[in-house]
Amino acid sequence: MPRIFRSAEDIHAAVGQRLGESAWTRITQDQVNQFADATGDHQWLHVDPERAAQGPYGGCIAHGYLTLALVNQFLPELVTVEGMKWGVNYGCDKVRFPAPVRVGARVRGVGELVRAETLPGGVQSVVRMTVEIEGEAKPACVAETISRYYF
Repeated sequence: MPRIFRSAEDIHAAVGQRLGESAWTRITQDQVNQFADATGDHQWLHVDPERAAQGPYGGCIAHGYLTLALVNQFLPELVTVEGMKWGVNYGCDKVRFPAPVRVGARVRGVGELVRAETLPGGVQSVVRMTVEIEGEAKPACVAETISRYYF
């Protein structure tokens, strides 16, 4: 169940709070292949299961940017902003990929609202999204996502 914000004040009041976690999602080879086709990144670590089996990870891994893109799936599971006129993804800060995501692994997003800044007519929020890999100590991705909401 997502955390519901109804105003800029609600967002400011939640700074420093954990927003919860998304559902787990499994990374498939088909998904990785589609991402490779969409971006033109066909490195063998991602798309050649036979060669990747002999590589450093023992199989194919998801692209780092595919892992980052999943934040767009996870964030709405954590946050809903009601009553706004419009909102926009403004970008990311401090993106890191500490661990690879092997094809077949399950990942989820965990969010924390780390900052909020007042804008004319709205608010800019920064949510640190950590993409966890089930059963792994290190996360796949940590990124500070920036969203703007106008009321």
